[in-house]
Amino acid sequence: MVKAEKPNVVAVIPARYGATRFPGKPLAELAGKPIIQHVATRTARAKSVGRVVVATDDERIYRCVVGFGGEAVMTSRDHATGTDRIGEAIADIECDIVVNVQGDEPAVDPVAIDKAVAPLTGDDTLVMSTLAAPIREREELLSPHVVKVVVDGSGFALYFSRSPLPGDRSEVYDIDSPAPHRKHIGLYVFRRDFLGTFVSLDRTPLERAEELEQLRALENGYRIRVVDIEAPYVGVDTPEDLERLERDVKNGIITL
Repeated sequence: MVKAEKPNVVAVIPARYGATRFPGKPLAELAGKPIIQHVATRTARAKSVGRVVVATDDERIYRCVVGFGGEAVMTSRDHATGTDRIGEAIADIECDIVVNVQGDEPAVDPVAIDKAVAPLTGDDTLVMSTLAAPIREREELLSPHVVKVVVDGSGFALYFSRSPLPGDRSEVYDIDSPAPHRKHIGLYVFRRDFLGTFVSLDRTPLERAEELEQLRALENGYRIRVVDIEAPYVGVDTPEDLERLERDVKNGIITL
């Protein structure tokens, strides 16, 4: 019996300078290093990942990545989403599987990356996977800034929303209800061929309504495997998030 060849997995980190709430975020320092360096370094620790590339639209980010010994490519400023940016970045990169790692998650868990990649390495029919973690606070369930996901009995996404999922007709939204509440973690794994298909699709009505690019796949009939992890890792959306993360690092709550 011939053993299947290990797939070539490339992680691409989209990083743009002009974030509305936190301009220049990838270059902001955490524990003495820019956020983008933490993301790239931790992503490289994933056992399944063979190569890490930062895809950016800004020379400052490009120079920073090259400066710490990372690999970066310049992309257009006109992409609507990070995944669209990745589609351009991998045009000349040979690989079987592409991991989309958000550029503002300096505490990204390498083990979580491996868990997200695993379904595609074990089943050739799967084209896309992502992560989710339990929601343990009612405030998170109600927050439009926290994306929720519900799945079917086989672990495939039924829907993603900024609204509470599943709904609660009584509007109590009990965290301990029989139907589990899941927070979506914005890390995606694509089979390379499907990524090309995905970025060629027009933005869809639900995607536009929720401002969630993964709905583009569901609306076009593609399935997304959702892998559960025990706890979400911390991302940085605002300067206040960075301050909290800095305190957690100093207090030993988070290790980078």
